[in-house]
Amino acid sequence: MAKATSARRYTDEFKKDAVALLRSSGRPIKEVAGQLGISDTSLGAWAREMSENAEPSDAELEREAARLRKRIKELETEIDILKKFTAYWVKGSAQ
Repeated sequence: MAKATSARRYTDEFKKDAVALLRSSGRPIKEVAGQLGISDTSLGAWAREMSENAEPSDAELEREAARLRKRIKELETEIDILKKFTAYWVKGSAQ
């Protein structure tokens, strides 16, 4: 009776963790893959896929820049309000 071969399915979280371990360890793919009990081909493919997907698009970068500019304005406004309140409070407590 022939044994049916079935491909293992790994979660996205496992793949991300495996690639993070590979990148942070500085060890060869074959060594990390062996430690995790997976093929070096799979780990290499996951690493390449995540590298390709890691590059944000220009539109994403522009949205992030706009969000950060908006947040900076909000924080500057909060700082101005706190400065005014502090000046008022110090002036009021000196009397």
